[in-house]
Amino acid sequence: MTAPVFVVGQLDGIGGQFVLDGPEGRHAVSVKRLAPGEDVILTDGAGHWADCVVLAAEGKDRLIVRVDSVAEEPQEQPRITVVQALPKGDRGELAVETMTETGVDAVVPWQAARCITQWKGDRGLKALAKWRATAREAGKQSRRVRFPEVADLATTKQVAALLAEADFAAVLHSDFEHGSEPLATAELPDRGEIVLVVGPEGGVSKDELALFQEAGAKAYVLGRSVLRTSTAGTAAAAVLLARTGRWS
Repeated sequence: MTAPVFVVGQLDGIGGQFVLDGPEGRHAVSVKRLAPGEDVILTDGAGHWADCVVLAAEGKDRLIVRVDSVAEEPQEQPRITVVQALPKGDRGELAVETMTETGVDAVVPWQAARCITQWKGDRGLKALAKWRATAREAGKQSRRVRFPEVADLATTKQVAALLAEADFAAVLHSDFEHGSEPLATAELPDRGEIVLVVGPEGGVSKDELALFQEAGAKAYVLGRSVLRTSTAGTAAAAVLLARTGRWS
């Protein structure tokens, strides 16, 4: 089993001994019950990380560690961004959690025309905060040191702009009139930016699809079955990660 991961504010100049306190220290001492001699990893969630060994635990929320080495994990290529239409209930958090565990680099919440859920005012801010907290916790659980970015809520025009700048732009959509290509056979770049759009429960509207296609995106399908919006992004990300070699 790999060492548990804990998040710190920054790793600049870290060395010798380090005190992990606050909520992370409490989790390490009172929940994980780490003991002297055990390995831990400290990260800022932005790619920097430190290999450490526990020296002692003090009280209920202070872990003293020895820092053995500090390194930076480079951004993997190609970078994968999933534009996720807002699902109902807590399925958005499920989508963020599983996409983080899979290896997605960024998640963009999207207020699609057919979304039942609406992020407005304080409710929207709280929902976005939950998505970001979920990405952080899932990043720790999956032993990542570069957590996915969760962007602000995007409009359809903003999503189209992302697609226009991508090296590979895709929309998960079953186009029965013209046919959609299988994502598993698409020609993918070795580097750059992949942007994948996952629509809401009601699907991507004709106007949205037209705008995305104008921006350079193509429609793709995963297979014969229809996945929920909360699981489609994870399944598609797995296909992309395997086919680009990031899982090899």
